[in-house]
Amino acid sequence: MRFGRYIFLYLLLLPLCVNAQDGKSTFDFLSLSSSAHTNALGGRNISLIDDDASLIFQNPALLSSLSDNSINFNFMTYMQGCKMGSASFAKIAGERGTWGVTTQFMGYGSMKETLETGEVLGDMKALDMCIGGMYSYSLTDYWVGAATGKIIYSKYGTYSSFALAADLALNYFDAEKDLSFSVVAANLGGQIKAFGDVHERVPFNLQCGLTKTIAHAPVRLSLTLVDLTRWSSKYYYNAQKTPNFGHILMNHLNFGIDIVPSDIFYLAAGYNFRRAYELKAAGSSHMSGLTFGAGVNVKRFKLGLAYAKYHVSTPSLTFSLGYSL
Repeated sequence: MRFGRYIFLYLLLLPLCVNAQDGKSTFDFLSLSSSAHTNALGGRNISLIDDDASLIFQNPALLSSLSDNSINFNFMTYMQGCKMGSASFAKIAGERGTWGVTTQFMGYGSMKETLETGEVLGDMKALDMCIGGMYSYSLTDYWVGAATGKIIYSKYGTYSSFALAADLALNYFDAEKDLSFSVVAANLGGQIKAFGDVHERVPFNLQCGLTKTIAHAPVRLSLTLVDLTRWSSKYYYNAQKTPNFGHILMNHLNFGIDIVPSDIFYLAAGYNFRRAYELKAAGSSHMSGLTFGAGVNVKRFKLGLAYAKYHVSTPSLTFSLGYSL
């Protein structure tokens, strides 16, 4: 229990210990989800309890909800020429522990490499990738603590960067009330090798989330708050008005709803308030911020599909496949 208290105290004090980081960060692909279920719920969800190994990328404490020997593959189409993929494996270790390994990548396709003078040198490749190892432990019948260690690597043409980071997480789940609450401190760490002379920060993200099933209805509601150490009003929808706390809060809020008529099928939808503003500001109003998806669970197989829009040019589709060995 001491371990659980220390993690809980650390997560409570973290917003006071971390300075607001307003500058640019590198490795921003870590902020994207390649899980179909997560993307269908707005792109952010750390509290959904389900036997779905794709959920552990955003919260390692959800490892405790997985079947033994769970394997998962995900693939997402992003902007033109860009693709994202991930894979994970989880195994139960003893009565209270579960460990897992993950890998994810972001490929940006081929692009022209040019000099400052405009001279074209040829084609270049750009790639981000991350390898992680995680472990979760059931502290009590309700509380689970977990951590992830990450090795992060990026290569853009002749430039490369390397970083180490960790995620710390707590999850509270009351099965009788079907209530889940999570806190995650993601991407604690920094660059070991920078692209150039200036080191950039890793995109630290303090998040909390709540998922609750409505009584006597096959409906789960999820609320997720992100970037809790970086409060800003710059994403407020109407710049002509003075933003209040409620307006600023929307910049950090993701909402999701699951309809689960049976154990083998779900429908999901979500709304990402920040993404909606960013797309509208960029000239897109068609379904800005809205996400949709569905999934099936047939025996040991799990399939998921999600639709979302991250850029004005094209929508994104996410595919997830899971299997219990």
